[in-house]
Amino acid sequence: MGQSASATKDGPKSEAAGKQMRDASANVFVETEAVRNITERSLTYLSSGYPVHFRGCAGSGKTALALRLAEMLERPTLFITGDANFTSANLIGRETGSRTKQTVDRYIHRVAKYEKETSIAWNDEALTQACTHGYTLVYDEFTRSRAEANNALLPVLEERVLILPASSNQEPFIRVHPEFRAIFTSNSSDYVGVQSAQDALLDRMITIDMDGIDRDTEIVIVSGRTGMKPDIVAAIVDVVRDFRESGAYEQMPTMRASIMIAQIAMSQKITVSASDPVFIDLCLDVLASKGTPGADSEQRFILNEALLDLIAAHCPN
Repeated sequence: MGQSASATKDGPKSEAAGKQMRDASANVFVETEAVRNITERSLTYLSSGYPVHFRGCAGSGKTALALRLAEMLERPTLFITGDANFTSANLIGRETGSRTKQTVDRYIHRVAKYEKETSIAWNDEALTQACTHGYTLVYDEFTRSRAEANNALLPVLEERVLILPASSNQEPFIRVHPEFRAIFTSNSSDYVGVQSAQDALLDRMITIDMDGIDRDTEIVIVSGRTGMKPDIVAAIVDVVRDFRESGAYEQMPTMRASIMIAQIAMSQKITVSASDPVFIDLCLDVLASKGTPGADSEQRFILNEALLDLIAAHCPN
C-alpha cells in the first residue's frame, strides 16, 4: 500500500507524482474537448453521490484525471494505491499499541489510592478519515488489492455506513459524511498483479473506460507534457499509435512511450526525423522493448524492420 498525503489547515491533501496529464513547465492540466466531456460527466456523477471508476491501460491518464476531479471538488483529498498485501486494516485502521493512565490519590496523607486505566491505541486510515470528515478518497489501482481487502467499501458506497472493528474502541459503525466522495482507477484485468474486481463493488460505481483516447487529445497531452510543438509531436504519436494498433507487442505501447521519446528528443536536441540515426535508436530502444521477451534474433529483426517502416512513414527526412 502506498499513501501520499500532507496536512494542511483544512486537512490532508494528495501529493501524487509522475502520473498527471500536466504541462511539465506550468503544471497546468491539459484539457481537450474529449477530456472535458469525461470531466463534466464525472463531476455530475460525483455531485450526485456516486463514486466514479476510471478503467484502462497504463498511461491512459486515469490517475491524472482522478486527481483533477478531486481538485475540482474543492475538498481535502486522500490518495492511496492498491497493493496485493492490502487488508481491510489498511483502509479502516488498526491497533497501534495501548495507552495506560494511572492516577495516584493521596488526599488522605497515610492512604494512597491507585487507579489504572488501559485502552487500545487506534490509528484511523484513509477510508475512515475520509468518511468521518467528508474528504475525497482517490483509490488508485484498487484492483491490485485483494477483493476481501476492499469489502469495507461495500456498505460505504451503498448504505453510506462504515463498519468498524470491535477493537477500535469506537461505535460499531459511523455514518458517512455527506461530502465524502470516492474516485477509483484500475488497469485492465490482463495486467500482471491485477485482481478481478468484485461485481458487487463495480455495481456500486460508475465505470468509464479510458482506452480510447483520440489522436488529437494524445498530441495535446504529449505536447503539454514535453513542450514540443504539436506538429512535431504528431509524428511521434502516429508512430506509437500505429505500433499500438499493429498488435505486434507483448506490452502495449502507451502514451507514456510518446512522452518518453518526445521528452528525450527535446532535452537532448535530437531531430525528429527518419534520417537522424540517434532519433531512430531512441525510438527502437523505447518501442522494441515492448516486443516478446526472449524473442530470437529473427523475431527481433522483424519487429525492428516494422518499426523502421513506421518511423519512415511518419517522420520527415
